[in-house]
Parts: sequence; C-alpha cells; structure tokens
Amino acid sequence: MRLLLTPMGLRAGRRVIPCSVGRGGLTTTKHEGDGATPVGRHRLVGLLYRPDRLARPADWARPILPRDLWCDDAAHSEYNQLVRAPFAPGHEALRRADPLYDIVLVTDWNWPDARPGRGSAIFLHQWRRPGFATAGCIAMARRDLIRLAGLVRPGDLLEVPLLPRWPARRPASRHGKD
Repeated sequence: MRLLLTPMGLRAGRRVIPCSVGRGGLTTTKHEGDGATPVGRHRLVGLLYRPDRLARPADWARPILPRDLWCDDAAHSEYNQLVRAPFAPGHEALRRADPLYDIVLVTDWNWPDARPGRGSAIFLHQWRRPGFATAGCIAMARRDLIRLAGLVRPGDLLEVPLLPRWPARRPASRHGKD
C-alpha cells in the first residue's frame, strides 16, 4: 500500500486519515532535534506494539518490551536503532506511560545506516490530541493507526512531499539566525 501525505491528511488507499506532523513543519534538510518531518519517500520497516495494551495488530508486528529504547545520540554507533536498557547514551523510551507509542510504524528515515545528526525515530504513532504537532513524526488517532497497521506491509511506501499546509522549514543561516 502506498501512503501519501496530503494537505487533508494521510491518504491510505481511498481513505484520508487526519494527521499531524512535526512542529517544525516539513523539511528537506532534516537534523536531529529540529522538530521537522522529513520530505521524501520512506519505506515502512517495522511495526511495534504494546502487548499489555492491545492485541497484535498484524502478523509482522514486534512487541515493545519493558527495556526497549531508541538511540537518539548522534555520536553513538547505535544511533537511530532499537536498543535495550540499560543504555547510557541518549535515547527515547519506547514503552511509555502515555499511549503515544502503544503502536508504532517505523520508517527507514536515516536507517539502517544512520548518518550522525540527520534525525532519528521518524515514526507513525498515536497523537496526543487532534492537530497536536510532533517532534518530527506523523501522528494520528489510535483507531486510524490500528486500522492502518492492519493494512500495510513491510516495504510499503510513505511519501511526504512539500506541502503548503505544512510549510518547509528553512535551513538555518551559517550564522545560526533565520
């Protein structure tokens, strides 16, 4: 299945799913911590879920275990990879108290051979509330995400074009000022 980000939401087949993107809008120059969603053609490479909170959404889904983390330390050799606790370098817990990562579609943005600082953990996940921006991911309602997880397969394409609704983030000038 091909997924396409449009001004109306994420098109999946004939359905358009309301969604939100990064607080930094869309960018062609993604950097770790910029809050932007990277423009481009991304493949879906993983499906993670919380087995203590929902049933397995698809046969290729992998459970999120209590020690699962995602490395976001650009200087570390495991940057933009699933790692296990204990893990001292910078990371994001995949098993969260809130429901945002109860189900996660993982993209191949800067993966598997991550370039330091180019951004990590670009996922499709549940939103906090409708329209609430993310740190660079694409977020949607839980019911839509669960339905989507049952339709997509590994290798399916997610296309993120430059869109007027979410203006592209301008690269910072060489002096660090916009």
